[in-house]
Amino acid sequence: MLLTMTTTRNPATDLGFLLHKHPEKAQSFTLSAGNAHVFYPEASDERCTVALLVEIDPIELVRGGGTSLTQYVNDRPYAGGSYLAVALRAVFTTALAGRCAKRPELVDERLPLEIRVPSLTARGGAEVVHKLFEPLGWHVDAKAIPLDTEFPQWGDSRYVDLRLTGTQRVVDALRHLYVLLPALDGDKHYWIGQDEADKLLRVGEGWLAEHPERNLITDRYLERRRPIVSYALTRLAEADDVPAEAEARVTELPDRPEPLAVQRQGSVLAALRAAGARRVLDLGCGGGALLRVLQKEPSFTEIVGVDVSASALDIAEKRLKVKTRITLKQSALTYADPSLAGYDAAVLMEVIEHVDEERLPALEHAVFGVAAPRTVLVTTPNAEYNRHFEFLEDGRFRHADHRFEWTREQFRSWAEDVAARHGYDVRHLPVGQESQESGPPTQMAVFTSRKEAVA
Repeated sequence: MLLTMTTTRNPATDLGFLLHKHPEKAQSFTLSAGNAHVFYPEASDERCTVALLVEIDPIELVRGGGTSLTQYVNDRPYAGGSYLAVALRAVFTTALAGRCAKRPELVDERLPLEIRVPSLTARGGAEVVHKLFEPLGWHVDAKAIPLDTEFPQWGDSRYVDLRLTGTQRVVDALRHLYVLLPALDGDKHYWIGQDEADKLLRVGEGWLAEHPERNLITDRYLERRRPIVSYALTRLAEADDVPAEAEARVTELPDRPEPLAVQRQGSVLAALRAAGARRVLDLGCGGGALLRVLQKEPSFTEIVGVDVSASALDIAEKRLKVKTRITLKQSALTYADPSLAGYDAAVLMEVIEHVDEERLPALEHAVFGVAAPRTVLVTTPNAEYNRHFEFLEDGRFRHADHRFEWTREQFRSWAEDVAARHGYDVRHLPVGQESQESGPPTQMAVFTSRKEAVA
């Protein structure tokens, strides 16, 4: 199996820093059923190519637990799939994590890339390859490989010669490959459990939840194991990034079954309408899911999305095909930015739980003290409701990046203290179907400035 990645960004040899593999060295790595080799066929300032060659040992493959048939007949040593994805992770662990100690500024730089996998398993053919890679910004050239060139009447095989070109961060390119190669294959060589679903959610963070084929990708990546697939899809639906076609229901208390993320957006939209807001801040906007909902509301004359992540803002910019009335701004929410003052409303939708608790006073000062909008909406998970998530272990948070998850009492106490310190009144609203014992899955606080109320 062979995979190559090429860049022409000058100096192209900076690719070695991002991959933590020196262009002048060839390296080998031991895998569970063979070896992986990394080397650079070309390395100049104008053009640099890294090659990953994976050699599968047929004897080790049999020891790995193949069926009686696949012990003798299989394509695992020759066609890219789950073995190639595992090799990517083993060889480029640091790059997949988005770390570059020597040149950290390179991590967020988008490079012109060309990726080639000359023999890739693609169940469903080239059409499926296009469906999986093109929404991520790749130009796809997938040529079907015939079963036998001497007998064209036999038709095409399930393998393609894949070439991807696009301008991407290297970390994103590796994560796309790590998830989509096994998804195209649809057949993994190791046991699939909840830990594999959690891995998918981590590597797919920032792009998978919004992918139009996320159900297909999740189903194939997890080998159609229904309980695990359902768990992963539920977690993806919990993300703020939901399909554009899922309209937000305009009610402060949604009462019909729909994804919680959609209910949350509908509750926020209803509260903004009730407040009469026209100029709105979406603080911690991420990939722009709420921005797209707000964009459809003509009463909002100005919308500003703020996020610390440049890559998240890039995703938001791509999704917002029409930029009318919307401005994107990169900034940390704990940074007091006077340019954000004077807006009618600010929304922090599923944001505060991603901030270390000791940093919350800085966020409070930036939002309520400096920006000081007339209305502030804050939503956050209700920790008491976590018992209703079937696959969520006791003591675990709903998202790997959550720093805390509060009970209703904890959130109410925090909100009332913030309101008292900054001259706001606060009321609390449930979001999602309530449990008599545990309350709603999401809790929302609506802060209203007393100064505005007096005026």
